[in-house]
Amino acid sequence: MSVRIAKFIADCGVASRRGAEKLIADGAVQINGNVITDPVHFVDEGDIVLVNGKPIQARENTELYAFHKPLNVMTTAHDPDGRKTVYDILGDEYKHLRYVGRLDYKTTGLLLMTNDGALARKLTLPASNIPRVYIATVNGTNRSGLDRARRGITVDGIKYAPMKIDVMENGDLRVMVTEGKKNEVRIVLRACGCPVRKLHRISFGNIQLGKLPAGKIIKITQKTIDELIKSL
Repeated sequence: MSVRIAKFIADCGVASRRGAEKLIADGAVQINGNVITDPVHFVDEGDIVLVNGKPIQARENTELYAFHKPLNVMTTAHDPDGRKTVYDILGDEYKHLRYVGRLDYKTTGLLLMTNDGALARKLTLPASNIPRVYIATVNGTNRSGLDRARRGITVDGIKYAPMKIDVMENGDLRVMVTEGKKNEVRIVLRACGCPVRKLHRISFGNIQLGKLPAGKIIKITQKTIDELIKSL
């Protein structure tokens, strides 16, 4: 079935639809050896598409799942200390999936899992700028410290981007980050005088944890996957 070249590029995860149109206009796209500058051009099955000289292929059967990681579970395939891992909880039919980033042992909530390694890598790149939202239960809310976190700080030589932080009625913090650095929420809040007691991720990009019970996994719809890819 024929597909517009801009949609094909976007569906491959190379760029958004608008970004794909710019690539085409800039002469960065070839189909079967011919440079394409018309975004209305169509791609047929078997066509060879190059973007900036590199071949791209349509995604085939990309699977993406939302898993509610419970407390005291490792995000790894094997733990040398014998602690329970996410794969100990998942059924055999999910053993082929890769986790997208990590949640630490004491952090609960939304963990994305996929059969597409390239997609997993792209979703975790800081440059992808995907918002992740956490609920943090902290020991006190140091207002001046939170303002520092909102401006962005450097801890132990590592620079952390500004975080969007809202204080909830119960004193918990709603924290949105986009970089995805290791343990960044815990590290930054501790450095700002608000050490974390509990941390729970409720969303990753356009995907929400909702009321999914701990230890359960659900498949993400293709429409939602497409929306996530096009936001990159």
